[in-house]
Amino acid sequence: MDGSNRMLAAAAAVAAVATAGSLYFSEVLGMIPCTLCWYQRILMYPLVVVIGVAAADGRSDVWRTALPLSSLGVVVAGYHTYIQIAPSTGGTCSGAHGCTAILYPMLGGLLTIPRLSLVAFVLVTVLLASLARRDVRSA
Repeated sequence: MDGSNRMLAAAAAVAAVATAGSLYFSEVLGMIPCTLCWYQRILMYPLVVVIGVAAADGRSDVWRTALPLSSLGVVVAGYHTYIQIAPSTGGTCSGAHGCTAILYPMLGGLLTIPRLSLVAFVLVTVLLASLARRDVRSA
């Protein structure tokens, strides 16, 4: 397995874990996703299939399709994290608890659900951007 395939496999694994985690929070723990959580799911779930198939086929040019999704996910998850950190800024969305609520904080409150999403999107984006850089250099 060459470096590109390892990066694709890693990105697919991160997307799969993020997808499984979001399903665990909603289906097992019964948490109702807020609007921003739904947007993040809409951007993350297809990445599992798109990047996973590309990893199986050895298609490193998948970054052209997946990078816009993951980059937009960084923006949405970043905004969600921001309004959770600074609720007085007026950023809102709808949901059972609202986007500023911190549910199931992990590591003493350092990791929250939006921050986990942000970490996943950043990891996938960095891996895809590395693939893009390799492709551009080799062209």
